[in-house]
Amino acid sequence: MSIAEAASAKRSRIQQKNRGAILEAALEVFSVHGFRGSTIDQIAERAGMSKPNLLYYFPSKEAIYVSVLERTLAEWLAPLEALDPAGDPLEEIGRYVAAKLRMAHRKPEASRLFANEILSGAPAIAGFLTGPLKSLVDEKAAVLRGWMDAGALTPIDPHHLIFMIWAVTQHYADFDIQVRAVLGHPAGDDRRFADAGRTVAAVLFEGLRPRP
Repeated sequence: MSIAEAASAKRSRIQQKNRGAILEAALEVFSVHGFRGSTIDQIAERAGMSKPNLLYYFPSKEAIYVSVLERTLAEWLAPLEALDPAGDPLEEIGRYVAAKLRMAHRKPEASRLFANEILSGAPAIAGFLTGPLKSLVDEKAAVLRGWMDAGALTPIDPHHLIFMIWAVTQHYADFDIQVRAVLGHPAGDDRRFADAGRTVAAVLFEGLRPRP
């Protein structure tokens, strides 16, 4: 590698690192204040950089917001995309539920940001919902339907099964304060996620396991 190429690669790594820092900071700010209540200054301060430096990477608050949502959706949909038609149905569903709960545990801000966007009428991602998201959910609903038709799962509506998994797993991110208050768990006590995983799996598996 030439000196010029090495310098270019270093700049690229620095730029990638700075973009990542901006998006992480923006996720925290947007999830607390919402899109309207957030400012470029707040995001820049949280990212530890100047406003002009931030605007070098993103031209507007809207551009940052859309990028944060796009990254969030890509991370969230990866486990659903990984649902393997050739795998054991209950094991595949169990892995998906476990992955969604890990996300609720490790990155609750992403779930809250997405919930706020949906409650606002999805102005930034309406096209994604009716396009790529619908296509992926339809594809995986067909996989679930195939398992049901083969007698490997109890026949129910596969779309609503996916909605149910979303609802129950994201509850532990969106309503974490309520969950901890009811359970009496202080901040930092993560038992609720392990307990939730066992409970959700038991209920789903009993409902989905075919009857003789």
